[in-house]
Amino acid sequence: MKRAVVVTGLGAITPLGGNVAESWNALIAGKDAEAPLDLFDTSGCRCHRAAMASVPPISDLKPKALARLSRASRLAIPAARQALAAAGLLDSSGRSVLETLPLSVSTTAGAMTLGENFLRNILAQKRIRLLAEAARYLPQQQILDLQEQLGFEGPSTIIANACASGANSIGHAAEMIASGMADCVLTGGFESLTELVFVGFDCLQATSTDRCRPFDLKRSGLLLGEGAAFMVLETPENAEKRGVQPLCRLTGYGHGTDYFHLTQPQPAGEALITVMRQAVDSAQISAGDIGYVNAHGTATPVNDGTEAKAYQTFFGDVLERTRISSTKAAIGHTLGAAGSIEAFFAIQALLTGKLPPQLNLQEPIPEIASVLVKENESRTDLKHTMSVNLGFGGSNAALIFSRYEN
Repeated sequence: MKRAVVVTGLGAITPLGGNVAESWNALIAGKDAEAPLDLFDTSGCRCHRAAMASVPPISDLKPKALARLSRASRLAIPAARQALAAAGLLDSSGRSVLETLPLSVSTTAGAMTLGENFLRNILAQKRIRLLAEAARYLPQQQILDLQEQLGFEGPSTIIANACASGANSIGHAAEMIASGMADCVLTGGFESLTELVFVGFDCLQATSTDRCRPFDLKRSGLLLGEGAAFMVLETPENAEKRGVQPLCRLTGYGHGTDYFHLTQPQPAGEALITVMRQAVDSAQISAGDIGYVNAHGTATPVNDGTEAKAYQTFFGDVLERTRISSTKAAIGHTLGAAGSIEAFFAIQALLTGKLPPQLNLQEPIPEIASVLVKENESRTDLKHTMSVNLGFGGSNAALIFSRYEN
């Protein structure tokens, strides 16, 4: 029999705040982090705005060591440290109390900014200090940074499966625990804004020059963002042995690929419908039990229409029992971190009963207009929430979080 999985710690660095409370309170208050992008030159682009995170200080590092860390690592390390602290897994010096801790993480660009700087220096014929500096952009380096700064070792998995990566990394961690491969796993995702990725989306004309409007008939494209979110997953027995009260259960996970197109979802959303059904089946609940969905909702012309149709088909007659919103209007599309950050939002909705409002609506998509979350909306009866992600290449994933009851 599969073992149960619980969440015991959360940590987050988002464009809305430097920790769980700041990010969540700003989100519920209806704030957004869209601002002029000043991390690199965007003069040749259509879009010049993004949602940037404030990189927090890492006080226990000397300046030279800190300078060697990529922006990606400087987002990931504090978020992971928050999650470990919340789960009671840090000692007085801020190091992991577990010498061995499996790690499942996601990213799209890794620390690509280091590779970009290396190339700029070559093109400018500047002196290159160390060839190894360029190699630090590879994602295994961010794994090593996490392990070194937080004081643990162990098996690690890096998932780069487009925009479903964050959900996949959490789902993989949950399956490790459910199958008996591990009793406790640190999992999450991180992403920093990079010029190559930003310009790439701009060339695809996928970014908006207007406000980001998920699930709106006037939507014109996405807002890119950055951030990191981590959580500690373990068995209830392991948490009890450590004297830690679980926050919630992770009960459902579904994932699949539609094989339709490199950048466009299958028009009827068939793969998304399938993975949502997989998730509710594994959670042993029905669609009508899901009280809130943190949707993918990129605000691109193709994605949102397909996604709305998928929800209409999946929920059917019980659609009115749920509420749906995309938080990308507030924090942008954080790519490899999206599934992890949005899973954190789904958990917070479950814990607080407060629902993230759907921002920037003018003319809601008719299929789900009646269930899009309004400002100051809350539910006291939430028992299950779901986080959904879709990625290039047809990747689809869904996670279900359920109230923890002894």
